[in-house]
Amino acid sequence: MARRRHEEEHDNHERWLVSYADFITLLFAFFVVMYALSSVNEGKYRILSNSMVVAFRNAPVNSVGQTPTVMPTPSPAVATPLASKASEGMRQKEREKMRQVAKNILDVMAPLVEQGKVRVLETSRGVSIEINDSILFSPGQALLKPPLAKAMLSVAEVLVAADFPITIEGHTDNMPISNTQFPSNWELSAVRATTVLRLFADAGIAADRLTAIGYADTRPVEPNLLADGRARNRRVTILIDSTIPEKSTELDLQGAGRSFPAAPTASHTTVR
Repeated sequence: MARRRHEEEHDNHERWLVSYADFITLLFAFFVVMYALSSVNEGKYRILSNSMVVAFRNAPVNSVGQTPTVMPTPSPAVATPLASKASEGMRQKEREKMRQVAKNILDVMAPLVEQGKVRVLETSRGVSIEINDSILFSPGQALLKPPLAKAMLSVAEVLVAADFPITIEGHTDNMPISNTQFPSNWELSAVRATTVLRLFADAGIAADRLTAIGYADTRPVEPNLLADGRARNRRVTILIDSTIPEKSTELDLQGAGRSFPAAPTASHTTVR
């Protein structure tokens, strides 16, 4: 009996380990929870912070003028798949119409196309006709040569039947020019573009469809190091633009929203 009582007393002395282990486990869990609470997700914090700033910035103030009333921000309208398909269909039809106009221009200028003096290109904006200025103008001049004036009238007849905006660009090489009529290549390129524009307007193309731009030597298509490259750069480009307006978003003072599309500089494809 004495031996059994001794064993029970020995077992009772070791029971404190169970309580100690439970205490350590709870303490560990407590510090894990505290650590988790102290770790902030920076991404979620920024989203929450920006949402609160926008909400309070647009929130009206009550009559006391102290506590703002937060109003829900309307969600932007999302284009439906049906609307997207309709817009894509319109663009496809317009593209086909532009290609037909390009083919008609190729037909009326076929001899010059075969000589490499005229190129018809399809770009991201529409269709452009590049005409070497050596067949249009005498060196340093902005008057159309009579034989080419007739060819340009044929181009105008094709464009009259369409409703696309037309931009006429004048380009030169980097060789400087300075005379009483043209102090620089800027004036020469601008007047050459305007000369073609006036011919188109006289042929019946509405004035609100026409724009003339002079680029001088700022947009070469070949290096100006050799004579062939300079000859290639001296050109008049007729751009047949899209009638579908591009979407744009106005920017606020903080720069929020999407920026306006940049001027396209995409590669082009020659229309055959």
